Amino acid sequence: MRPRWTKPSSLALCAALAGGASHAAEGTPSDKMVSGLQDLHLHILPRTEDETARIAAVTAPPQDFSAPEQFEDLPAGAATVRPRRNAEAFSQPSGNMEFDRELEFKVGNGLFRKLWVSSPSSTLASDGLGPLYNARGCQNCHLKDGRGHPPEGPNDGAVSIFLRVSVPARPGAEMPEIAEWIATEPDPVYGSQIQDFATVGQGGEARFEVRYAEIDVPLSGGEMASLREPTYAAADLGYGPLGEGAMLSPRVAPQMIGLGLLEAIPARDILAHADPEDADGDGISGRAAIVWSLEQGAPMLGRFGHKAGMATIREQSSAAFASDIGISTPLHPEKWGDCTPAQVACREAPGGDDAAHGGFEADMAALDLVTFYSRNLGVPARRDVDDPQVLRGKRVFYETGCPACHTPKFVTHRLDAQPEQSFQLIWPYSDMLLHDMGEGLADHRPEGRATGREWRTAPLWGIGLTQRVSGHTTFLHDGRARSLLEAILWHGGEAETQRAQVVSMEPAERAALIRYLESL
Repeated sequence: MRPRWTKPSSLALCAALAGGASHAAEGTPSDKMVSGLQDLHLHILPRTEDETARIAAVTAPPQDFSAPEQFEDLPAGAATVRPRRNAEAFSQPSGNMEFDRELEFKVGNGLFRKLWVSSPSSTLASDGLGPLYNARGCQNCHLKDGRGHPPEGPNDGAVSIFLRVSVPARPGAEMPEIAEWIATEPDPVYGSQIQDFATVGQGGEARFEVRYAEIDVPLSGGEMASLREPTYAAADLGYGPLGEGAMLSPRVAPQMIGLGLLEAIPARDILAHADPEDADGDGISGRAAIVWSLEQGAPMLGRFGHKAGMATIREQSSAAFASDIGISTPLHPEKWGDCTPAQVACREAPGGDDAAHGGFEADMAALDLVTFYSRNLGVPARRDVDDPQVLRGKRVFYETGCPACHTPKFVTHRLDAQPEQSFQLIWPYSDMLLHDMGEGLADHRPEGRATGREWRTAPLWGIGLTQRVSGHTTFLHDGRARSLLEAILWHGGEAETQRAQVVSMEPAERAALIRYLESL
């Protein structure tokens, strides 16, 4: 009988990359295509030609769906963690982390869970909140390190969802270093994000409001699904009207697992899947999100955020500190967070910047600890990989064409400074690229190179544990989908063909597909 869990061996997993066919990876991008795109890590060990061929073999699509692939139950390679039956399933350190590095993870966890307070305060290590904010701590939005949700009823707050806001840019706001950049600017009064909470003496910017209309969707076999179509608003604006042409976009806090492994995927391997002109004619035209990196001072491949607007975990963490909590860091040093010059009282409010910490509310040491924690939240092992219905659903997943965007497998860089992420066969089910998802999911708010209809392919690993971790089953960038089936039925644009196949397939095939996704 197959054991439910065996701690993965790094040597065994590396052995999977040491055999197989010796053909080279197809679709390797030209040097021109990756020119100017830097990988984050400064300690990358290069791959040999032999390794490249072996990696191409181990990441090739399966041909046999009668049994699981080797190591398919270990989505994070040796970093995979034991699947827990409680809400802590997403809160474990990388499974291959050495004991002496766990202290750093635990201290980072403490900072991630910290509830910040307003200044001045007797708790100097925790003051600096706001003055405008969406939450008092990271964990408030990323529930148990899982995904947030929209408010469900009049007494449910909007702590784990917020509204981004921008206006069309004035002339001269272009970014010539990045081609196809769509210039926008923060709202002149409300900044880049609507903060609905404020410290004493300040006023929150607005109240998050969402209304839904139900849409019936007939399915094959006499089945019926219902989608809820949302309409969003920033109600009770506290600082006057929004700027002319203001664009609002709701964003649910995403799950946190496996981020360090996504960061460790070679940029070249991600770009190999890009097909912006749909040269192969399959209807899928993934595009790379290229962003300006504050860390590197250069263009980099965007990987994080619903539109891949951030290049690194450290930059994503710093931006969240600034916009979500109002905490200054070396990458975002303003003590007032997202407050604009028009919000004078906010800018003049006391901050928690401390000379002992370099004049920041969270110094580089704190930011590094939160980054280490975020980088090392482990991905739980797959469940029921050899279940007949799961295997049938896997075949349906491939035959329907889902891997064209939800790319199952990558192999990470060799990293001498990050052993947890180094040279792992991982199964994130994302190509990390931008795709046009159709008018139904469009937010009509560009972000960098991403248009108002484009979104980064969301990784699917761990998606079947959402109920266990976060206590709900809402999905997509704004949580409108109440089930995995609803999430699929919202797909359009480049995924319209796949959506139509799911609508028309036999009910047993559709049920098997959902069962497969629930096993991820």
